[in-house]
Amino acid sequence: MNRLGGKSNTGEGGEEPERFQPLPNGDSKRSAIKQVASGRFGVTTEYLVNSNDIQIKIAQGAKPGEGGQLPGHKVDKIIARVRHSTPGVGLISPPPHHDIYSIEDLAQLIHDLKNVNPQARISVKLVSEIGVGTVAAGVSKAHADHVTISGYDGGTGASPITSIKHAGSPWEIGLAETHQTLVLNKLRGRIAVQTDGGLRTGRDVVIATMLGADEFGFATAALIVEGCIMMRKCHLNTCPVGVATQYPELRKRFTGKPEHIVNYFMFIAEEVREWMAKLGFRTVNEMIGRTDKLDMRSAISHWKAKGLDFSRILYQPEVGPDVAVYNCEKQDHGLDKALDQKLIELAKPALERREPVQIEMSIYNYNRTFGAMLSGEVAKRYGHAGLPEDTIYIKLTGSGGQSFGAFVAKGVTIELVGEANDYVGKGLSGGRLVIYPPKECPIVAEENIVVGNTVLYGAISGECYFRGVAGERFAVRNSGAIAVIEGLGDHGCEYMTGGVVVVLGATGRNFAAGMSGGVAYVLDEAGDFERRCNLSMVDLEPVVEEDEALEHVYHQGGDLETHGLVNVMHDMTRNDAIRLKTLIERHQHYTNSSRARHILDNWDNNLPQFVKIMPVDYRRALQQMQISQAQPE
Repeated sequence: MNRLGGKSNTGEGGEEPERFQPLPNGDSKRSAIKQVASGRFGVTTEYLVNSNDIQIKIAQGAKPGEGGQLPGHKVDKIIARVRHSTPGVGLISPPPHHDIYSIEDLAQLIHDLKNVNPQARISVKLVSEIGVGTVAAGVSKAHADHVTISGYDGGTGASPITSIKHAGSPWEIGLAETHQTLVLNKLRGRIAVQTDGGLRTGRDVVIATMLGADEFGFATAALIVEGCIMMRKCHLNTCPVGVATQYPELRKRFTGKPEHIVNYFMFIAEEVREWMAKLGFRTVNEMIGRTDKLDMRSAISHWKAKGLDFSRILYQPEVGPDVAVYNCEKQDHGLDKALDQKLIELAKPALERREPVQIEMSIYNYNRTFGAMLSGEVAKRYGHAGLPEDTIYIKLTGSGGQSFGAFVAKGVTIELVGEANDYVGKGLSGGRLVIYPPKECPIVAEENIVVGNTVLYGAISGECYFRGVAGERFAVRNSGAIAVIEGLGDHGCEYMTGGVVVVLGATGRNFAAGMSGGVAYVLDEAGDFERRCNLSMVDLEPVVEEDEALEHVYHQGGDLETHGLVNVMHDMTRNDAIRLKTLIERHQHYTNSSRARHILDNWDNNLPQFVKIMPVDYRRALQQMQISQAQPE
């Protein structure tokens, strides 16, 4: 697609960083469209800055309303590395995005992604259905640059057969409604409209254009060109032609070449040109929305179509000459007002010469997505590895707005004396966040909210220390961040696949639902945590006492950073008490938490009250990894 000047889509699951570098012959494997789906797998700051388009996948045409699931036997080392998960452990994508429950939430995510990569178009993928035009109008008003209307007649062989047969609608229905609604509301010029879902020929492209599309997506047809024979065994890992499998022997059977794709799309383009010549159009833009050029008689007069009314699909809105009928304007994302513009200016020594900088300023709740644009600049220059710890140290006072500290890169530390709203640390990519109330504040921190809902959604790595209580869905889909909090609401650690979460207080109900990786520690003073926890995928264990050698290092005041703190933090099978105590000490150090101080002062009494939450499949995978590492090659 890069050879053609088109755009390939990563789909859900991230992309290997080595693909971002051009090949010696000038080709590039980099996918221009990076997808952000509900699982947020592999969505790092580096991933986002290496894109031309960033697509928010609300749903898929082939399985609307359903999340994806990758079975554990297909999660090999490469997939686990790209998705920042564990080999052999299944991965679940939630059916909804847990930071999108309204059109305002969608606008916030669009704003977040645009901050990380201001040069990229932000796209939203919707399913073709009755009423999708109204949703698309909301997407346009939410400042998306692009919308995709996805039909039912596509998708992978891993889609459930019930969905393939009984769910979704043809792309023609949703596309026509979307175009008409946008034109009638004078929104069409602000947003590009794409459609997909079974497009195969140049004729399909021309019909899609006349129904209102600016752009066109091909998937199944391109797969078949590359050798797919539609066995619909993608989920079994046994694809006989090597397209959808990780088995090396089967992958040897793959015969696809880039030239096959190039030839296919060149033929598609040539057929489109032939149809345009027949219809008298010089450009694609002239053809958009021209349903009057569609010959309907042979279809409508057919005996199978008798009684069907296509007038609404083929309706052409009557508008004045000043109303755009194709994408010809740019959205105003308001990035010039972002506080990060000032941050980037102040952090130039760090960005350009890796020199440490310290920044102090005030923040208000209308300052949304603080830190994301700065982190995008870090990732552009230094990738996911980022900068040395605390290279950019930012101390704030006030109230952080939505998505405070989203996608913060390694080397950036943000300390907030105050509180923050929802989505703190969304997509955290190695940075450190510290939030605590001011000293003069009369509230009891451990009894009051300090961060909102859906904190650390899709976090990849980094550290967070919050003195106070969080809202619902804390650390949902956490892939590797370390977090300490003093209490939280319902659905904590939902769909978590990695990282460490320490809760120094009570939790809400349904803790650890869908949690397949990582580990959590909860202080269960009331003794009722077991009924609050969802035990379908996890076991509850007591916290194991310290290993003697590490205990000696710890009590002798040794430098745990040099004695393997990273290993202590991420070795999920032992050293629980050391890991737990170290994190609580760090929490007390960064936030001056009285709650942490009390627990540490009464450690021997408090340690037995901690419960370790360990996913069953995660424990099995870790044990298998230890066995394989111990065996001689």
